Amino acid sequence: MTYTDGAEQRMNDIDYTLTSPLSRLADNTAALLGLTIVWHPDSQRIGEQFIASNPSGLVEISRFLPLFRHPAKEGLALGYGGISREAVRIARDSVDGVLITPPASRMVVEVNGAEITEPVYLSREQLEDGVILGLGRAVLICLHWMRCLPKHNPAMGFIGVGSAAILARDQIRQVAGTELPVLLLGETGTGKEIAARAIHAFSKRADAALVTVNMAALNEALAAADLFGAAKGAYTGAQNARKGLFGEAEGATLFLDEIGNTPASIQPMLLRVLESGDYRPLGAQQDQKSSARLIAATDQDLYSEGFNQALLRRLESFIIHLPPLRSRREDMGVLLLHLLEASKLQNDIGNNLPVALVSEFANYDWPGNIRQLAHVLRRALLALQLGEVPRLATLAKTSQNRSASVNENSTISGDSKPPMPAPPRKKLTELSEDDVVRAMENNDWYIQGAAQELGISRPSMYKLLDSHSQIRRAEQITMEEIRQTLETSAGDVEACAALLKTPSEALRRYLKVMGV
Repeated sequence: MTYTDGAEQRMNDIDYTLTSPLSRLADNTAALLGLTIVWHPDSQRIGEQFIASNPSGLVEISRFLPLFRHPAKEGLALGYGGISREAVRIARDSVDGVLITPPASRMVVEVNGAEITEPVYLSREQLEDGVILGLGRAVLICLHWMRCLPKHNPAMGFIGVGSAAILARDQIRQVAGTELPVLLLGETGTGKEIAARAIHAFSKRADAALVTVNMAALNEALAAADLFGAAKGAYTGAQNARKGLFGEAEGATLFLDEIGNTPASIQPMLLRVLESGDYRPLGAQQDQKSSARLIAATDQDLYSEGFNQALLRRLESFIIHLPPLRSRREDMGVLLLHLLEASKLQNDIGNNLPVALVSEFANYDWPGNIRQLAHVLRRALLALQLGEVPRLATLAKTSQNRSASVNENSTISGDSKPPMPAPPRKKLTELSEDDVVRAMENNDWYIQGAAQELGISRPSMYKLLDSHSQIRRAEQITMEEIRQTLETSAGDVEACAALLKTPSEALRRYLKVMGV
């Protein structure tokens, strides 16, 4: 990753609001209920949020309310035609549990992947894990606690809209302007190297190099020479003097990844550098002074007896805990968009991932965190290119089903259905025109839902629609017929699409283009 902006400008852009009462809420009891759009047919809506500011209030989600927004932008309702006009009601009680009541409509409502038809109660603890609300098999919303207000505080590559991501970026920005050593703690795959690069990019040293070393990859016999350099002849084969990584990072930043795997013999040497700035290359007669700024990272418990505790005390001048992906489900949508944009496999798939797959992604606990998500997404894109219907159980070799936690641990006053199994994959030649029309009718003429019902990919569904003798393209229908049918349908685009036998999304786009 290359950063070309000047360090001075980056420092001027930093908004030091880590301790602002408007940025961070006082404690857990003051947490606000956040609703974040994880997935939406319009990908620009992904990541928008509605924050319920009234702790004892009622939130109603329908096609027209509430208004979701990105920070400092105008709010918009969900707007999607597959969302019911009748609202899903979310009522918060005095102990911070919520009761989710589905509307009396045809819209399918899911909680953590399980379809519900009656009210479902979720405890505060379940909301801590993030709850995925599915609407009409088209829109996914995460219910979660917000411990700070939404704000725009980007940090290169560190993606997320929830409070955990916001506060981590605040810390990155705050410590970047200092010379303090930084210790990054987090599970594997949580983005520790990305955080290190962001700290360096925001620092006064941004125009110098970020020197990176994986401490687990060091050969213990040569680790001292690798880090601190060596004089000529210091060891067998040392025909020339070596500069060492501390020498390379002079006036720059040195990132010590996997610091927990540092050989025991090297730990006192690192402690000396942190205490005095002095180190001695192997075989040299004099000490050298280091001006490198240190960032260290680990997924291990450094507080055990196996790590030099004096060194730990020096490293922990400033600690940033990077949260696991399972504790920030609200970020799944924006992370997927980021990974899709970075993928070379995107092609004609674009951002049109199957909603059922995104729901599975959002409900999975991801032991390998974002790194694992990126690998699984690549496999999903390959499957989609082949016309397959990818499922998480196959992609990640898992049988995890988080919907069971709703059924077993929640107070449910009604029936809750397990997630529908993936329909068996069919060849296009096995589907009749009647099958296609029936699937479109069952899904209010929305292509994604019909494709899911038929067990085919969205590109395959487009092929069936293009060759269908009854289904028409919106632009092939006269405006007179459209206006008359729209009037007959009382302005309901989905009802109009059904009468015209044209996909709802295409009709809506065409009406917008024509200014109707």
